[in-house]
Amino acid sequence: MSSDAQHRGLVLVVEDEPAIADLVRLYLTRDGFGVHVERDGIAGLAAAQRLRPVACVLDIALPGLAGTEVCRRLRESGDWTPVIFLTARDDEVDRIVGLELGADDYVTKPFSPRELVARVRAVLRRSTGTPNGADRPRTAGPISLDPSRRSVTVDGAPVHLTTTEFDLLAYLMSRPGRVFTREELLASVWGYAAHSGTRTVDVHVAQVRAKLGPAAAEWIRTHRGVGYACVG
Repeated sequence: MSSDAQHRGLVLVVEDEPAIADLVRLYLTRDGFGVHVERDGIAGLAAAQRLRPVACVLDIALPGLAGTEVCRRLRESGDWTPVIFLTARDDEVDRIVGLELGADDYVTKPFSPRELVARVRAVLRRSTGTPNGADRPRTAGPISLDPSRRSVTVDGAPVHLTTTEFDLLAYLMSRPGRVFTREELLASVWGYAAHSGTRTVDVHVAQVRAKLGPAAAEWIRTHRGVGYACVG
């Protein structure tokens, strides 16, 4: 592995179609990542646990163990490595289920390999960076968020969020009372345009609320027909 790849980190790709796996490997390697490929879900889960990659690219329809199940088991074990799903079906239900299991993003086949690399880089920037360049701790009722530590607590108890869930909450808390449209949130948190589907925002907000619990969830308000706001 080159020193540049070592600097970028290792990406685990779990894809059973050799042509797609080779294409993804080629473009990620060109961008300076190390790449490890597995062809089935069972081997992919073992590799994720053994290699500790910086990100995982998982096909949903894998032999042995579905990509969604690989993600679920990682999250249940406390592994919050960023996950991007590949799905051959442009089905909103599939995407929503994947996001509810703790995925950070998804790409629908056929896809641009350059777009996939951009998505990997974006999720890694979010996982290591400070949202909006602000590192001051923030509070909203029982919710406390520390951008520099990337930690969230509710009444002092830690809450485990995915990279995307954390950045969504941080962005909402950055300007208490400000109503953000779904399009604004998609552009600012995910880093891409609204044609990717604003339903993604709704699913992630629902997941954040569920993890915060009933007492804290009420601090994230829905403004029907507009978007979301955090009560200060």
